[in-house]
Amino acid sequence: MTAKRVLITGTSGLIAGAAYRRLVAMPEQYDVYALSRRRQASERAGEAAPPDIPDDHFFLADMADLDAVTHAFEGMDAVVHLAADPRPDASWDHLLESNIVGARNAFEAAVRTGVKRVIYASSIMVSWGYQLDDPYKALSSGRFEDLARKEVHTVTHEWPPRPTGLYPATKLWGEALARYTADVHNVSCLCLRIGWVNAEDHPHRPESGAVWSSQRDVVQLIEKTINAPEDLHFDIFYGVSNNKWRWVDIDHAREILGYIPQDSAEVALEQS
Repeated sequence: MTAKRVLITGTSGLIAGAAYRRLVAMPEQYDVYALSRRRQASERAGEAAPPDIPDDHFFLADMADLDAVTHAFEGMDAVVHLAADPRPDASWDHLLESNIVGARNAFEAAVRTGVKRVIYASSIMVSWGYQLDDPYKALSSGRFEDLARKEVHTVTHEWPPRPTGLYPATKLWGEALARYTADVHNVSCLCLRIGWVNAEDHPHRPESGAVWSSQRDVVQLIEKTINAPEDLHFDIFYGVSNNKWRWVDIDHAREILGYIPQDSAEVALEQS
C-alpha cells in the first residue's frame, strides 16, 4: 500500500505539531509534510519543542502567499489545514490575513493542485453563544447542581452557529469555503469544530470539561478524517473528549468516522 502524502499546515502550533508527530511515526501509512511560517514553536505549544521536520518535507511559507501555498499543496493526497491565528482577542488585521485570506488560499490551492481532501480546523467557538443561556450557561459556570432541574439538549452540527466574536466568525467563513469547495469543485472537505486543547493536556477546573479535548483525542479525530471514506463529500464534526459535562455532540463523529475518544476531563483532573 502506498503511503498517503499528507500536508499539515501550522506545525509550529500545538495541535498541528501533535498531529505531525503522530502521523510521522507511521511511515508505512503516511508520507507527512509540513508548512509553517516559522520553525520555532508557538506560544500555545508551551514548553514542547517544535517537531523535527526534515528540510525536504518542510515548506517555510505564509498562508497569505497563494503561490507558496499552491507549491506546497502539489502532489498531496490530503491537507490538514490548522494554520490560523487562534487568539479569540486577535485584532481584525491579524484575523484577516491568517484566518480569512489564509483559509481562502488553502481551499484555492487545493482546487488548483487536485488535492482530494481538505480537513479544515474550525472551532467549538462557532457555537459559543449557546453558553449565554441556560442550561449551557450553567455548564460553563460550573453550576452542575442546577442541571438536575433542566433538560440539556446536546448541540449538534445541524444547530445554527452562534459566534460571539470575530475569531469564531472567521471560522464560519472557513466552513462556508469548505462547503463551496466541496459542492462546486468536488473536493472532499471535512470541518472539525475543535474544543479547548491546551499544552498542559488537562483541564484547569471542572467546568472546563464542557469544552476540553485532550491532545490524543484531537489527533485521533484528525487521523480519522484523513482516512474517512472517499465518498464523504462534506461534513462537520465537533472535537472534544468524552467529558461528562460536554454540551456538544460527538456521536456524529463516532458514527461517521469511528471516533472513540480515549480521555475525559474528569479523569484528567483526577490525575493532574
